Amino acid sequence: MAIASSPAMARPGAPMSTPAPPSDKSRRAGSSPGEGPVSGQSETREYFRRLRRRLQVFLVAAFVVPLILLSGYFHLQFNVTLKKSSELHLTTLAESQRNTINLFLQERVVNIFNLFRSSDFRLSPSPDEMRRYLQYLREMSDAFVDVGFLDPAGIQIGYAGPYGYLQGRDYSREEWFQALQGHNYFISNIYLGFRQKPHFTIAVKQLIDGRPYVLRATLDPDKFYLFLRTIAKGKGVTCALIDHEGIYQVVDPDEGEVLSQSGYRPPKDTGSGAHRITVKGSPVLVGYAWLEEVPWVLVARQPLGTAYAEMYRVRRILVWASLAVVLFLGTTVWITTDRLLKKAEQTELSRKELKSQLLHAAKLVSVGELAAGVAHEINNPLAIIASQSGVIRDLLDPQFGLEWTPEDIRKELDQIDAAVYRARDITQKLLKSARRTEPRMVRCDVNQLLEDVVSGVIEREFEVSDIRLVRDYDKDLPKILLDPEQMRQVFLNIINNAGDAIQGGGTITLTTRHDSESVRVTITDTGVGMTSEQMEKIFQPFYTTKEVGKGTGLGLSISLSIVQSLGGRIEVQSMPGAGSSFTVVLPIVPHEEKIDDNRA
Repeated sequence: MAIASSPAMARPGAPMSTPAPPSDKSRRAGSSPGEGPVSGQSETREYFRRLRRRLQVFLVAAFVVPLILLSGYFHLQFNVTLKKSSELHLTTLAESQRNTINLFLQERVVNIFNLFRSSDFRLSPSPDEMRRYLQYLREMSDAFVDVGFLDPAGIQIGYAGPYGYLQGRDYSREEWFQALQGHNYFISNIYLGFRQKPHFTIAVKQLIDGRPYVLRATLDPDKFYLFLRTIAKGKGVTCALIDHEGIYQVVDPDEGEVLSQSGYRPPKDTGSGAHRITVKGSPVLVGYAWLEEVPWVLVARQPLGTAYAEMYRVRRILVWASLAVVLFLGTTVWITTDRLLKKAEQTELSRKELKSQLLHAAKLVSVGELAAGVAHEINNPLAIIASQSGVIRDLLDPQFGLEWTPEDIRKELDQIDAAVYRARDITQKLLKSARRTEPRMVRCDVNQLLEDVVSGVIEREFEVSDIRLVRDYDKDLPKILLDPEQMRQVFLNIINNAGDAIQGGGTITLTTRHDSESVRVTITDTGVGMTSEQMEKIFQPFYTTKEVGKGTGLGLSISLSIVQSLGGRIEVQSMPGAGSSFTVVLPIVPHEEKIDDNRA
């Protein structure tokens, strides 16, 4: 064992160096008869009092300070994440409303196009026909105010709506009419026009007998605002539409007036986004998204306190939870340390009284050590874990007063872990051997799978062991359906076995070939080889030709199970003293597809 379990052993390298308790001789030197016990007890108590304070401060700092630093770091990261989440939420809301408004405008354009292209539409519509056209549009949406029909010169020759004086008006100089000349349809900004009332126009153009005629309709911004409110979502969120010059097109009356300057122009190159601004002295989170049909941007505003309300709530919970954890850990460490050291102090004070009894028990201890030695020799293979755990208990038992470090404990635990991990490895391999799972089939390059296994650590280990690795790959090897992870495990098992079979240097050859039905992977070594009796047993679970402690006997059994689940097989050739050759034969067409073809 790396550490003896003798109580008399002093352990160097402890993380915190403290003076040893005062010895009996130091207490007795210079003290008068009758003062020794009392003086010794006072010195011991003073020593443990100082030690208790130092340990408590050290342990509280070691546990609490890192926790405080980590809590602060994660708190800052959490705030940043929640702020980004709030901004992303508002951006998503703006994009969703933007898409809804785009769809609304597109539907209105389609309504006008459908009316214009209807079979009963005439180039010289009567007032009744125009009123019927307006009624049709209002059935599609109550946002339509009126409808007008313009000849190629821009004169409105047909009209229906509340502004009868617009009949016969010349629109040829209107901005929307001129912009329409290069497009099939046009959606204007909000403007006053002849009626001196805010509205916007949707106009569509159609060539009839080679001449451009225009059908236009106006929409009420108030109805459009009501539509905008119905699609608005989010607590405390207000929405508005602004053009590229920052002019309100649609806005809540409490926020501003239509056609007034908004004072805010979001960047157009980003398409959508969110950031903080100050409105009337109050911080506001703004999300924006530019529309596609018109050069407008939808702006969604939310007070910062509302947008970050969830973040503030969670932050308060985290702060109080962190404080509670810090206080709990600090108090626990303080109380636990105090109790342990008080017990150690009582042990030290009782040492003198126990000394005579311990001297009397020395013979019994010798007899016990002899018996323990005999038992150790008999039960050594079965007592590794018990022995190491006994050492750890001795180290932690305050009665022995041993000095130890975490590294000492880790060394003992490593030996326990080695036995536990070996047992765990056997059980895991046994489960893999017994369980047959369907592979995850993907097309793989077998040559690349072999390279994944041997390149790197394994190849360097072979070089150190004077084992030469020869590759003889078929460059035209087709990709086949395999489970790559399982096949790497198969190749790794066989290649490791080949390396273990070679003693004093040798060669391992990796060969790949294919025919019309299968891909063959041959792994040949110049190792010790196997007898016919050994070859009959190599695929049996727990059978191994390696020396005790080097193999579990499950590798080839698991490999055969994997290959057979893919419809393949493993062929083995070997002679004692001449080496071994393992060939993995894998079908190019998976066996499930062959079964389906035969049934068809």
